[in-house]
Formats: sequence, structure tokens, C-alpha cells
Amino acid sequence: MTSRSLLRLALAGAVATGSVLLAAVPADAGKAPKTVPVRLLALNDFHGNLEPPGGSSGRMVDESGATVDAGGAAFVATHMKAHADKNTIAVAQGDLIGATPLVSAAYHDEPSVEFMGKIGLKVAAVGNHEFDEGYTELRRIMKGGCHPVDGCSPAGKWKGAAFDYVGANVLFKNPNEKTDALAALGTSGQVKKLLADWGVPALPPVSVKWMNGVPIGFIGLVTRTTPNIVTAEGIKNLKFADEVKAANVASKLLKLLGVKAQVVLVHEGDQVTAGQSPDACSAVPGAGNRIATQVDSEIDVVLSGHSHQAYLCTVKDPAGQNRLYSQGGSFGRVITQVDLQVNVKTRDVDRSSVVADNHVVTRTVTPDPEISAFVQTWKDRVAPVANKPVGTISADLTNTATPSGESPLGNLIADGQLAATTTGGNAQIALMNPGGIRNSLNYAGSPAGEGDGVVTYGEAFAVQPFNNLMQVVTLTGAQLKTVLEQQFTGGPNNQAFTKILQPSANLTYTYSRSAAWGAKVSDIRIDGTPVTDTQSIRVAANNFLVGGGDAFLAFTEGTDVWSGPLDIDAFVEHLARNNPIAPPATNRITVVD
Repeated sequence: MTSRSLLRLALAGAVATGSVLLAAVPADAGKAPKTVPVRLLALNDFHGNLEPPGGSSGRMVDESGATVDAGGAAFVATHMKAHADKNTIAVAQGDLIGATPLVSAAYHDEPSVEFMGKIGLKVAAVGNHEFDEGYTELRRIMKGGCHPVDGCSPAGKWKGAAFDYVGANVLFKNPNEKTDALAALGTSGQVKKLLADWGVPALPPVSVKWMNGVPIGFIGLVTRTTPNIVTAEGIKNLKFADEVKAANVASKLLKLLGVKAQVVLVHEGDQVTAGQSPDACSAVPGAGNRIATQVDSEIDVVLSGHSHQAYLCTVKDPAGQNRLYSQGGSFGRVITQVDLQVNVKTRDVDRSSVVADNHVVTRTVTPDPEISAFVQTWKDRVAPVANKPVGTISADLTNTATPSGESPLGNLIADGQLAATTTGGNAQIALMNPGGIRNSLNYAGSPAGEGDGVVTYGEAFAVQPFNNLMQVVTLTGAQLKTVLEQQFTGGPNNQAFTKILQPSANLTYTYSRSAAWGAKVSDIRIDGTPVTDTQSIRVAANNFLVGGGDAFLAFTEGTDVWSGPLDIDAFVEHLARNNPIAPPATNRITVVD
């Protein structure tokens, strides 16, 4: 059976399960040159920033070392048009949605996904934030239909993404799930065995796009840490396999289908040395580098995301060949351009031809008029909600950590969560994860805010954009101590870096920088009374933490779960009840050497 026949069979099988696995195959063209050009334009971690992002999130160091304003959908569109040519395939490396501003989040990110279609996006890896509202909601975003609770947006019935979402390492836990998909693909014994041995894909693992008569295969990957950083309930039927192993399986699948030009779109990356040009190889080798250097040598290019950094690196693949490894920042501030040549006869990439450039999405160009109008339409639709005043503050409330790991805004949020869960949930203390606090509150207000200490709903939502549910669980004193120990590296849960939970005012404790893991936390007190190992404590936290998110697995040992309001509602209610509200002290945690 020819590779083209296999491609058609794979497509037929995917369509039978309601998902597009591979792009359709065009008829053979006439004579072709020895090599043909392909250009990739890549975005990552857009996070629904349809409007130009503010503050440091809207600035970028350019190639000259200058810090410039960057980002915004209308400017992205202008730059995409300027860099695109007839050989272009637009791709993305995940987190296009989730943790988004209200203009997108209010409509379950349909505006952001529609925008991606408008600028010609063809393939995107899923990121962890694509799972913020769960797998079922991701499928709706991919395939279309109105939201099951909130109904259709003002734009009408959602038509689905105009591009392919791919995730080769996202599998069903149940090996009997979606068996019809494997049966449909089973007309090829090799393909059937490969997928059967690997597992049952929950998402299309690959997408193939044809350019200038040659197929380009795209492999989607998401960080394997996804179960630790999204709400457990929404992905309870899924497992997230090792990225390298998944990429190698997907690469073999593409090779079986005759696709040798292969690109990985991976939502995982590395940190960088600050202040470097976006074209520099400033990445400090970490999780992203492991993937970029270890995936199969058949893979020609690795485009990454997740760490929100910009870099262009050349790494060695397992065969010792050079391979591009890059990332393009976040929030639509950088577009990565990759130019390469594909050999028409072998259908493989000439690695020596690969040239990459990270273009900063400056705001000195004319914004695209169509996209400007599109964004304004959604701003007008959400304005009555976004501009509603919900409280006042007497000074800036920042989410910048103090030496203890607390922040004024974090402590305020924890206090509000305790207030919202005392009645009904009988909460005694509250803990808030710092990663869930996405913005500070400024006394002067945002450009769209009222100023003079007035906080609008839009500003409050920018602080807590996840719509997590507040819950209360019962932990023993010993379990609470374990939760607090799990803030630090060195434990069995492989905490990647120290994450200090923000405590409500009535919870105090001491931690030692030098003590061994398991003995770092001491003198835990609630309302001044020492906590014993055996006492029962009602602890309020969002459902992300209660589900074990951010590697706080001791939360999953909690009993008598009670569910209350959304976290944003608890925050807004707390602001409304305390006018004006002052920054709380950051003295709840004592640190010793």
C-alpha cells in the first residue's frame, strides 16, 4: 500500500471519530525543482491578549537591546501579513486560550480562537491552559456548538476552530475508550499496532499540511506536568505521557505515512538569561532542552512554548545533527519565522537550509483595520461588565512576593476566600496558590479603569481569571503541615521550585531555609493557638489546589468536601465589603535560616 493511500485511510479513520487527524492529500503535481521552500510563522502563549497587554507583559527587548511596546491582536495581524508569503504555514505552540483577559474569557475564549483563524493559523499544539475548563470544553472549542451552561455568545453558535489542535501525549486512561478510532485506523496493520501499543489518543496526535507539493508533519505535545497545573476534575479521564516518548511514536506514525519533514510544536520550554535579544540562544537548558535534544532524529525542528521566553537555539539531535529549538515569548509579542527547504525527492528537510528569526510585534506599525474592528466589537460587548466598579483600594495591591513569599494581594485574596467560605463550608483558614494571581491592582487603575482607587470588575478579573470554584476540605494538623512542606523543593512530589501559598490572616507559621524537607515548617498556629497533628481543620482553597494542583498532593487527602462560590466572586465580594481596602501586612509567615 502506498504512503498516500495510508494518508487517506488515516484521514478517513480520524473523520469517523469526529476529529481531523491529517490534512487532505492533493493530486501529484508536475515536475518539481530539487528543493522547495517552506516558511513557518509561529506564535505561542497568546493567552487571549486581543488588546495590547499592559505593563511589563506588553514590553519586549528587541534585537537592538531596546525595550519596546509589543503585542495586541491588530498588531499581530499586521506583522503576520508582513512576514507571510505564498510558502507560509502558520502554527502555534499552545496556551492560545486560558488565563485570558475578560474580553476573551467572558465568552469562553471563542473570540481568541476566532482571531487565530482570521490570521490564518493552521495547526496548534494544546497547552496546559487549553484544559482550564476541562477536556469536554476543549472539544467544544475545537468542534463547535454553544456553551452548555452559558449558551451561545453574542456572535451566535460557535463554529469551532478553523485550525487543527494536536496533542500526541494526551491519552485516555481507559484503554477501551474510543476503540472505534483504532478500528478505523486498523486498515493498516502497522499503523494499528503502533497506536494500539501506545494507547488511545484523546486528541489528534499529528497534522499534515501540504506546501509546494511536499507534506509537512506537525506533532503536538503539551507539558507532562499538566495534571499538576490544571483542575483535576476536567482531565480525570486523561493521562499525559512523557513528551519525548510521545513525539517518537508520532514521528514513527508520520514516517509510516510517508511524511519525513517533521516539526514538533511543544508546550514546554526553558527559562533564559534576562535582557537578551529574542534572537539570542539565551535559554538555560531544562525541560524544553531535554525534549529538543532527545526526540527522534527524524524530527527537524522543535518550536516550544510554556515558559514565555524568546530564544533561538541550535541543538544536537540524537544523531548529532543540528536542529532548531526556539520560542517566541508570550502574549503575541513575538512571531517566530522559520524558513527551510524540503527536498522534493526525499521529502525531507535540508537541515543546512533552516534559518530562523524572532520578530518583535511592535506597535509602531499600522494596526490591521479588520482585526481592530473585530476586537472593538468584543470590547463593546463586554464593556458593561468590565467597567462596573466593585470596590476601592487605598494604595497599590501588588502580587510581588516579599522575602517570606507572601504578597499583599495574595494575603488579601486569602482573607476574602476565608470570608466567603466560613458560612456554609465552616472554613477555619484559607490558602491561595500564588500562580493563580495574574495581575496587581494599581491605585491609579488600568487605562480602562476609573482611577483614584476604584477597582472595576475587569481589573479584578485580570487578577483571578480562572473561574475556579472555592472548596473547603477537612485536613488533620499533620496533613496541613505536609501541605505546607510541599511548598518547597526536595519532597516526593518533585516540586519544581518553591511556591509559597498565600495564607489567611489567622494562619501563622515559621519555616527554615536550611532545614531538610519534612522539617522545614514549625509553629503552625490558627488564631494564635498551636496546631496539633490530630486535630481536624477546615481548609478553604480553590478546586485547583484541592485537586492536588501545583504538586500539593496532600490536599487530595482531605475529606468532607464542600463547594462554594467562584474564586472571582469571593474576591469581588471581599472588595465590595471593605471600602476602601488597604494592603494587608505580609507578616503571617516567619522565616529563619
